[in-house]
This record gives sequence, structure tokens and C-alpha cells, in this order.
Amino acid sequence: MTTGEPSAFSKAVCAALLFAAALGFGAPAAAQGPDTLRENLLRKRGDGRSFAAPPVARYVSEDGDIFVLDRSQPKPLLKFDGSPEVWALQQQPAPRGDTIYKNDLGQPMLRATRLGGVTLFTPGRPGGSAAALAGAGATLKLGVMGPQALAERLLQASIRASRAARRGITFEAEATPASSALIADAAIVTSVAVVRMSERRDGRALLGRFQKVLLVEGRRAAAIIDKGVMRITVAPAQGQAGRPSSDRIVAVAVAGGSR
Repeated sequence: MTTGEPSAFSKAVCAALLFAAALGFGAPAAAQGPDTLRENLLRKRGDGRSFAAPPVARYVSEDGDIFVLDRSQPKPLLKFDGSPEVWALQQQPAPRGDTIYKNDLGQPMLRATRLGGVTLFTPGRPGGSAAALAGAGATLKLGVMGPQALAERLLQASIRASRAARRGITFEAEATPASSALIADAAIVTSVAVVRMSERRDGRALLGRFQKVLLVEGRRAAAIIDKGVMRITVAPAQGQAGRPSSDRIVAVAVAGGSR
């Protein structure tokens, strides 16, 4: 029997060598200076004019970080090789016509110059490292997801989080067809945050603040810990920008409240 309301369903659960070849370098990328990386970023056409990188492009930084930057979406998306998390970025104008791309905590992750140069900022290189274009990439946009696929993602997230915490952490979701893909993505990102917490000195204390993750649909992205439950709210209309990043989830655990 249908009620006219969206039905909700709930499921509880549970290289480095190749990047040089891709760029055509004869030496490791770390040995290349920023000027050389910038030249690889701006390819010259036969008429002497340069053209910009494709809307979805792969880059390699001086330190060997490989990532995809998808600027074909309303909000630019960033994904590192070897990580399941996709970062939704906020754009901010910078001096000399540059653009700064920040995470949902307002921390810079990339800087793009008007000439096409890209600088990557990481915890290990807060001053930034130049990144070179390695070719076109595949879009990072979410697809459609059904109930069974969502249940499988929740299970994967629970297993990853439970292993990191060395105890059971269940993942539950209240989703509609419109929100299921984003909720599945948020579950994976939350499990990444749990792994990151477990690697901190204060990890045991942080992970002791919740025993369950509940993912729900709402007006805007949010994360809160209350009575032993990490509640993650997603806003489907905003795409991947409509769920908190792992940085934000870790910050919530550190603060012991909401964000």
C-alpha cells in the first residue's frame, strides 16, 4: 500500500612509478621544478596559444600525489587515488586572478592560477606543491543507487569503521530514492573519518563518544554526536557538497558536539 510519502528504508550492519610515465618525464616528479610542472599543465597548440586543462583532469603533484579534479559540476570535486572520499570544494577568488579551492571547513586544498597552474595543499605540505596535468579523468558525479546497493555500502562502511575502532560500529540509514546515493557516499566518508580518528593519539577517546552512525536526509549537511550516536545529515539537492567531509566529521568528534 502506498501512502503518497517517499518510502524510507533502513539497513543496519555492519604508481608512484606510473605517474612519471603518464607525464612523459624522464625523472621522478619530485625532481621537477614548478616551472617544468607548469609547462606540462599548459600544453601549447600549433598556433602558439595555450589551452586550459579538460573539465575533468588528472594531476600529479611534486610529492607524487595523484588526484582527479572535476570542474564540470556546480561544485568542483576532488578525489585522490587510493582514497574513497570525494571532496566537494568551495571556490574563492585570490590575488592576480587566481582561485582558491577550500574544503567545508574553509581550509585551502588547491590553488589554480589564471594561466592554468595548480598547487596542492596537504597536511604534509601546507605551503603547497605544484601539480602537473596527467590527462583527462572520469567524472566524480554520483549515480543512481537502489536499496540493495545502499545496504551493501552501509555494510562496507560498518566493517571499515569497526576494524579501525576494534569494536562494532553499526551504520543505519533513513533514505529515499533521491537521497540513497548521497547517503551511501556519506557512509563511506564517515568510515574514512573513523579510520582517521583511530590513527590519532586521542583516537580512543574520540571513538568512545559514539557507538552508532545514523544517516538521514535534511535541508543541509550536518554532523552531530548525541547520546552515543553520530548523526550525519545530507542534503541531496546539493550533490556531494550536501554531506560533511571526513575533516568536518573528525572536527565534530574532537569538539564533542556538532558542526
